[in-house]
Amino acid sequence: MNRTPLKRSGILRMALTGDSDPPGEEEDDPGKEKPFLLRALQIALVVSLYWFVSITMVFLNKYLLDSPSLRLDAPLFVTFYQCLVTVLLCKGLSVLALCFPGTLDFPSVRMDPKVSRGILPLSLVFIGMISFNNLCLKYVGVAFYNVGRSLTTVFNVLLSYLLLKQTTSLYALLTCGVIIGGFWLGVDQEGAEGTLSWTGTLFGVLASLCVSLNAIFTKKVLPAVDGSIWRLTFYNNVNACILFLPLLLLLGELHTLAAFDKLASAHFWGMMTLGGLFGFAIGYVTGLQIKFTSPLTHNVSGTAKACAQTVLAVLSYEETKSFLWWTSNMMVLGGSSAYTWVKGLEMKKAQEEPGPKAGEKGETGV
Repeated sequence: MNRTPLKRSGILRMALTGDSDPPGEEEDDPGKEKPFLLRALQIALVVSLYWFVSITMVFLNKYLLDSPSLRLDAPLFVTFYQCLVTVLLCKGLSVLALCFPGTLDFPSVRMDPKVSRGILPLSLVFIGMISFNNLCLKYVGVAFYNVGRSLTTVFNVLLSYLLLKQTTSLYALLTCGVIIGGFWLGVDQEGAEGTLSWTGTLFGVLASLCVSLNAIFTKKVLPAVDGSIWRLTFYNNVNACILFLPLLLLLGELHTLAAFDKLASAHFWGMMTLGGLFGFAIGYVTGLQIKFTSPLTHNVSGTAKACAQTVLAVLSYEETKSFLWWTSNMMVLGGSSAYTWVKGLEMKKAQEEPGPKAGEKGETGV
């Protein structure tokens, strides 16, 4: 049977809109699978988009937080503004979806004080997560950023045991040991090179903890927003905007802004808005990558992206790193990849095997 050729614009539309079926394919032959080449091209486009958005966002935030040419010492204000941009985008897309039904798929969002109060515990963790992430990036280099925030997996295992009483297999614990070893070696090598910031490292550890807590609290409060990630994003960022205001006042960042010499600069506000747009986009492209691949592949892609980001940072800032410094990065990335692989195998095995018999013990571990 002859297949109608698919235009490049159609492929791009599928990658950007999340449409998993080529235009007109269902009518021609509903039971026939897409060609391997088309599927591979879709995945390549989506993964490339994820890499571009994620890496660009990190470098852009580094510029806003710690650029010698900008000289803006107001990291919480940068974070607050990015939350504000996300709120406006969510509301704008919601209005557009109502005006053009069927063209744009976005849930209706409106402020409900009861729902807002219900997700307040998550919002507090969310504020900690985004604030500590940006504070870590302010004080450490982009090259060390991934190592500084590398303990998320370790905290996932620890909190799963402490809060959810879930045990972890020995192999998974060994991969966590590799990550911890890579983190400490990285800290040691940053210190040996005279570029270590204990403040930035501490913020990185706190960011890792908040990322883990955010995942746990998200599952808890999703029913309050009908399981909609976009509604949760809207409420989280609205709460964050409100809670950031007293923090900006208490920490003196409003006075810093008043004395900032580029406050009337269109370039400054353009870069700030662009940072907010990329912050909003990362949530979308992350979901898109998971949809077109799988959660396991998404984690592998994220690890590979972190490796590419580190290399780009070293080249961009013309830094020279020792063999042991690179070893620490490889340990962190390798440990994270191994953990993903081990958990993937365990999930596959659990799906294939029948449920445990009565009296049979669960998985051995701590």
